[in-house]
Amino acid sequence: MRLGRLAAGFALAVLAFASAAKADPYHLRIGWVVAPADLSTLMFLRPDLAPHAGKTYIPELTHFAGTPAEMQAIATGDLDTAALAFSTFALGVVNAGMEDLRVLGDEFQDGVPGYHTNVFMVRNDSGIKTVEDLKGKVLATNQVGSAVDMALLAMLAKHHINDKRDVTVVEARFPDQKAMLSEKKIDLTSSPAPFGFDPGLTAFAHPLFTQVEAMGRSQMIVRAARGGFLDKHRDVMVDFLSDYLHALRYLLDPAHHEEAVKLATEATKQSADLYQSWFYTKDDYYRDPSGLPNMEALQQNIDLQHQLGFLRRQLDVSKYADLSLIKEAGEKLK
Repeated sequence: MRLGRLAAGFALAVLAFASAAKADPYHLRIGWVVAPADLSTLMFLRPDLAPHAGKTYIPELTHFAGTPAEMQAIATGDLDTAALAFSTFALGVVNAGMEDLRVLGDEFQDGVPGYHTNVFMVRNDSGIKTVEDLKGKVLATNQVGSAVDMALLAMLAKHHINDKRDVTVVEARFPDQKAMLSEKKIDLTSSPAPFGFDPGLTAFAHPLFTQVEAMGRSQMIVRAARGGFLDKHRDVMVDFLSDYLHALRYLLDPAHHEEAVKLATEATKQSADLYQSWFYTKDDYYRDPSGLPNMEALQQNIDLQHQLGFLRRQLDVSKYADLSLIKEAGEKLK
């Protein structure tokens, strides 16, 4: 129901943008996973946050259960751009052979000192006190190959727990994991923001470990697109990125915190109380105001992914980054 209302809100926004369009704006197909962590779920709810929308492009947003599914849609040509986990991006290049996949900018980072890190939670009555206690248990991830999946596997590996022999790992949508934990269908949730803040979850569960403890600082999500698309529609993508930066800087401004919370509640149909203490504050993920990814952290994350056996070869991610578009987008704002 929430996704239906969210989609309806996007549809109304798109119609409003379209009515103001001058001539054949490009229909930009954008993938997203979690609202409001993915800023694209908010930036089109107010026309002034995305001034190019409806003029040079029409946003068409599609929801996915995880970034691996987004990457598949990019591979098949059903998406133009998506916010991909570091792990998904690397899998796309190395394992799927998408040599023209490009990192365009930062979406958000996990584990930056003073900012949010994802939590992996267990029931208060589970008897699970240490990571070693997870042996024989059922652990939830949203999708194999996602960023939180890599963090879970990294923590298991640190404690010499084999993810195929010593535990059972199941895929479950983030919104479903709370009920599954409560009903004892799983023993551990992967809980990124905002799910880890849910008072209904924290009433009976607590963190066992965090993502930063598992793998250090993460360039968790990057904005990505394929080179073929960029060759044809570079100007459109620069306009989209310019709108992204415009919306990001507005929402990061403490003076606009209440408006940010209002937009989050509009997008998710959840209580404003869920967002008051963290949304676009230091209790939220770190988002680079210039939209530039932390390439050092990104390389370290991908190196770890290779060490865990998920990549067929090492990847020099700097060769697959094109930051010229986000820099040009920043110049447009000046």
